[in-house]
Amino acid sequence: MNTDLVIKDLRVNVEDKEILKGLDLTVKPGTIHAIMGPNGSGKSTLAYTLMGHPGYTVTSGEIWYKDQNILELEADERSKLGLFLAFQYPVAIPGVTVANFLRSAINAHRAEEGKDSKSTSIPVAQFRKELRANMAALEIDESFVRRYLNEGFSGGEKKRIEILQMAMLKPNMAIMDETDSGLDIDALRVVAEGANTLRNADRAILMVTHYQRLLNYIKPHVVSMLVDGRVVREGGAELALELEEKGYDFIREEVLSNASK
Repeated sequence: MNTDLVIKDLRVNVEDKEILKGLDLTVKPGTIHAIMGPNGSGKSTLAYTLMGHPGYTVTSGEIWYKDQNILELEADERSKLGLFLAFQYPVAIPGVTVANFLRSAINAHRAEEGKDSKSTSIPVAQFRKELRANMAALEIDESFVRRYLNEGFSGGEKKRIEILQMAMLKPNMAIMDETDSGLDIDALRVVAEGANTLRNADRAILMVTHYQRLLNYIKPHVVSMLVDGRVVREGGAELALELEEKGYDFIREEVLSNASK
């Protein structure tokens, strides 16, 4: 089974406006792959398209993962295949506690995988043990498990709960959409450390970010630069430092200059 995420000539419209304009990208398992670019370049559009958000219309192209073109799958099927999205702006779900939400999500995945011939539900004791351990690592007070998901949470608390979901669901392909947005330094450190503990040889992390500061805490193997809906440059962590030093305007001008030759 091929566990590379392979995107081929992806074109995506949002409200009849083309945002992704023939994007090609490959994300290898076990890598931290950062997506950077100026506002409006298509970074978040890529993240939401990968997870099947209905507001994003794919007009052409393919996205292959685990030998399937995931464009043919619904959002929940993509989740069960191993994809996970940490939202830039997590929504509140009144009436659903954090604990119930997490246990329901885990059980849905276990049912898909066919774990336990007698029951697909995660044993309560095992769930509580894993939940407490992950909450402690993310410095989340245990009282949060009884609260409604993201209701009344601060920005930093919402982001920690997103990483908690990632830790509990153990996805093979984790997409982090501007997880650093709205975080102070302390919250950024905790969230980044939580993400770093989830790194392994099988799990890829695709990080969408506008600023280099997150990459001070989560070191990428690959950095892809988006401009006007396409990947225009790719490199290692040094590319993020170059962007920080020179700014996006420099790269945009460089791309326009090369295109005119």
